[in-house]
Amino acid sequence: MNSLNSSKGRKIHTRNIEICTYESGSENIIVEGRLKEDRLIPFYHNSGEKHPPQTVHNMVIQMLVECSSLTIMEINVEMPETPHEECIQTSNSLQKIKGLSIAPGFTPKVKKALGGLNGCLHLTTLVLAMAPAIIQGYWVYRNKEKGGNEISPEILNNYLIDTCWVWRKDGPLAGQLKEI
Repeated sequence: MNSLNSSKGRKIHTRNIEICTYESGSENIIVEGRLKEDRLIPFYHNSGEKHPPQTVHNMVIQMLVECSSLTIMEINVEMPETPHEECIQTSNSLQKIKGLSIAPGFTPKVKKALGGLNGCLHLTTLVLAMAPAIIQGYWVYRNKEKGGNEISPEILNNYLIDTCWVWRKDGPLAGQLKEI
């Protein structure tokens, strides 16, 4: 048995990210991400005030993505629960990434546009988690009908090869795709 499992006490905090992809017309998908963070036990604020267990962050990002270029066409942010009223002021910060393509280089562009004082760390975290899910959702969208699963060299090279150890250029899975 794992020694970490046997020494776990009560659960005190959770952060959950859920990302869903929806069809939207014949050339678009809508990708919706939610970051929900809960404090599961009473806790004390810096002021000394005791707070009950509560949801600290509940944030939703919806992106309309054009499939042929994987470009973010529209973006919407909802922040039903935040730790501070001032957090809501960052909801429009994501408009800076409208027009970006989910392509190599996306992560540093997002960090530059939204990082630090330019936005909200939690919204940025959610956007960065959504990017690979957008690729997966796009993959399902384009393969929903038989014959739609041909992999173009651009898709292969930009979104699959060398993205991880399993899909390394000299590995067996990449070799199988090149043979098709």
